[in-house]
Formats: sequence, structure tokens, C-alpha cells
Amino acid sequence: MKLKIVSVGNSAGVILPKDVLDHLKLEKGDTLYLRETQNGYEVSPYDPDFDEYMEAARIIMRENRDALHRLAGHDD
Repeated sequence: MKLKIVSVGNSAGVILPKDVLDHLKLEKGDTLYLRETQNGYEVSPYDPDFDEYMEAARIIMRENRDALHRLAGHDD
């Protein structure tokens, strides 16, 4: 898909077609994440690094469930 860079005040922007916004489940005002990959740049509606951090947190919480319960004051 070919997109044109347009002026937005003193900045520049890219206009995304409605079908792209619909596919990504995005609306005006939402945040997009731009990430450099080996094949160029990738745009996504979420931060893939955040997903990695959350998965690591889930693993830690699962592995340390008992200690976390004690720290939270749940001695049952």
C-alpha cells in the first residue's frame, strides 16, 4: 500500500485509509507503535515490548505465587 506524507502543522503525518483503521481497530486519537525490524519498519496498534514484559511478569507471578500472597498479607 502506498501512503503519502502530508503536512500537519509544523510536523508531518501519514493518512491511513478507513479500511486500515477498521482492520487495526483504531480510531482518531489512538496510539500507534512504530518499531524497526530487520525487514524495515512495522506499525502496530500495540507495543510488542509491553506484551513481552507482561508475559515475563505473568511467569514470575505464577512461579512466585506463594511469596506474593504472603507479601500481600494473605496467609491463607
